[in-house]
Amino acid sequence: MATWGSLTHYLSLKTKKTSLYLMAATTVLCSLFYLIGIWQHDGAAAALLPSAACTTTAAPSSVPAAASSELDFTPHHTAELLVPLSSAARAAHLPPCEAGLSEYTPCHDTQRSLRFDREMLAYRERHCPEAGEALRCRIPAPHGYTTPFRWPESRDEVWYANVPHKHLTVEKAGQNWVRFHGDRFKFPGGGTMFPRGADAYIDDIGKLINLADGSIRTAIDTGCGVASWGAYLLSRNILPVSFAPKDTHEAQVQFALERGVPALIGIMATERLPYPSRAFDIAHCSRCLIPWGQYDGLYLIEVDRILRPGGYWILSGPPINWENHWKGWNRTRDDLDTEQRGIERVAKSLCWKKLVQRNDLSIWQKATNHMHCKKNRKIFKKPQFCQSNNPDQAWGTKMEACLTPLPDVSDIKEVSGGPVARWPERLTAVPPRIRSGSIEGVTGETFEKDTELWKSRVAHYKALDFQLAEKGRYRNLLDMNAGLGGFAAALVDDPVWVMNVVPNEADTNTLGVIFERGLIGTYQNWCEAMSTYPRTYDFIHANGLFTLYKGRCEIEDILLEMDRILRPQGSVIIRDDVDVLVGVKSVVDGMQWESRMTDHEGGPHVREKLLIATKQYWTAPASQE
Repeated sequence: MATWGSLTHYLSLKTKKTSLYLMAATTVLCSLFYLIGIWQHDGAAAALLPSAACTTTAAPSSVPAAASSELDFTPHHTAELLVPLSSAARAAHLPPCEAGLSEYTPCHDTQRSLRFDREMLAYRERHCPEAGEALRCRIPAPHGYTTPFRWPESRDEVWYANVPHKHLTVEKAGQNWVRFHGDRFKFPGGGTMFPRGADAYIDDIGKLINLADGSIRTAIDTGCGVASWGAYLLSRNILPVSFAPKDTHEAQVQFALERGVPALIGIMATERLPYPSRAFDIAHCSRCLIPWGQYDGLYLIEVDRILRPGGYWILSGPPINWENHWKGWNRTRDDLDTEQRGIERVAKSLCWKKLVQRNDLSIWQKATNHMHCKKNRKIFKKPQFCQSNNPDQAWGTKMEACLTPLPDVSDIKEVSGGPVARWPERLTAVPPRIRSGSIEGVTGETFEKDTELWKSRVAHYKALDFQLAEKGRYRNLLDMNAGLGGFAAALVDDPVWVMNVVPNEADTNTLGVIFERGLIGTYQNWCEAMSTYPRTYDFIHANGLFTLYKGRCEIEDILLEMDRILRPQGSVIIRDDVDVLVGVKSVVDGMQWESRMTDHEGGPHVREKLLIATKQYWTAPASQE
């Protein structure tokens, strides 16, 4: 037993001595290597050990020579180094179009429209080029094009060189639409039914319904002219979308956009307007020449679809107050009386309540739910409730003469679909569509996180694009794949408006959420041209767009459309997967855009990158005439 104890004691001492020897040896070796490193870094090694140098002449080209012993810890896969620029990359494989195409709108081309049916004005709807017809060139700005005036000055003045059309100054000379002065147009704010000006006209409306308490935020102006009604609503924190067809009133929507007012080319004909159901708080028609009482009330039925529960429809102009205007309208009393009775009948069948008719204004209000309306279908045989269609499906969808049912309620005082908060709380409050679980995969928590995420992303964008950071430099903005509208929400305090597009091909239809936030937008298929004029937007944002359309259409087609609707010296930020952006940049470099790729705000190891580009200033050559 004693012998065993002595042996154990001996082994323990030996192990401890061995450990001490190992620690000492390790310390000596570490110190030695450290000193050698310092010695080599100072160049002493090169001086004392010339035989240690090695030749690299025989090294394969793929293996870099060790030219320096200094370690480099910087990343060698940053976005800026992914696509080196070369002179070949800048070859103009997408040449400029001819000067006569400076206002080309592919899906509203006058010559192409003549192929289509004129009944119900269907020929003025979207008719895009067929395969092989699309132009493969870049639309020029007119000679002399000048950066538009900044908002709010742009509301009242537009450069003639940018929209060289004097037709409306003659046709609408007595209605204060627009006047020509020297090198610019001036907009007094008048309209056919508001010769005292849009501001006074809106004041008249404000005496009949409350425009100031934040309950009305989104508005649509049907047949907008030069959009003076929408222009003056903006100062009251009401965000309008104005639309008018491309017709004999030449360039009316183009004037609106040049003024900095949200607008699209559009018409009420055979297809639904490109908005979801329950989108607008107010709809307006001032002598818009839409036959509201015809076709079984089809156009009022469409207004009903896009109006929010409790929303308002405002009508001025024929036939309202026809008793005092029938001679000036060159129509008979009976004709105007019949038209008004038809409108009243359709509005009643939609369960709208006529609130007031005063002077030249009439206002109806949509029901907040359909509890009573379902019961009175026994009285009103038309329109019946739609049975199977998706009320939010509105891209290339034909109108139907059926009433869009509102979401069910359990009490007569309840608002169908849920009430929205008043502005400005409405912007960040969880929208009713999300609260009710109608948007798959989106909860109140994910909505709030998305809002905060885009605040940080937009702050990062402003650090990358000084023009976006400069208040007033940009006015008209486009988000090509808007999601929940977080990008636009983050810019709400800037003097800009954002057209939020939800692609028709998106996995989830979120446009209803965007409107419930008090923002505006539209549907779009980006394999086709947008219903707008060239040079509409100062800034375009595209998040994941090219990944979404991969395999659906060519990168060039989308980029050419972006180039068409982007103003000279306007900017673009494209956010997408690195492999996708490499392909995008190879096209961008042939489009007279100055571009660079940069890393995701999370750093170089994130696959998602950013492409920041600015369209160079160039115009069509001067006319030979």
